Amino acid sequence: MPKKNLPRIAAVAAGKKPLTLRVRWDNGDESHVDVSGPIETFRVYEPLRRSQDSFASVSVGEHGTDVVWSDQIDMSADTLWRLAQEQTGATMSPDAFKNWRTRKAYTLDAAARALGLSRRMVAYYEQGAKPIPRVVALATRALESA
Repeated sequence: MPKKNLPRIAAVAAGKKPLTLRVRWDNGDESHVDVSGPIETFRVYEPLRRSQDSFASVSVGEHGTDVVWSDQIDMSADTLWRLAQEQTGATMSPDAFKNWRTRKAYTLDAAARALGLSRRMVAYYEQGAKPIPRVVALATRALESA
């Protein structure tokens, strides 16, 4: 399996909405990431739920591999990158989508019927002309096991 190089974090700040971060990656991209899911789920983040000031104290960790709020509270760049991709709809690559269709031996029409999409939209996803929404990526996983 080829090694995947994820971008590192160059800068981070609390977003305008509660429990969101504005992340600038070392490749120049910027993401607005809603981190409310992990923050509200895991006990370690409890101090950040209680205090907006604590949440706003976020900074980039050593080497840009995470963001930190204190010595004991951090979130990895991998997690932030995954959340950013999911929230923008880029959860599956065009190659992965095409490989799924090929494994299932679906034509464009058959894939469109299975996913409840137009043939044109399936072609857009394969070409990378449109980002593949999370719901479509999840549907391909469900159909993979069917």
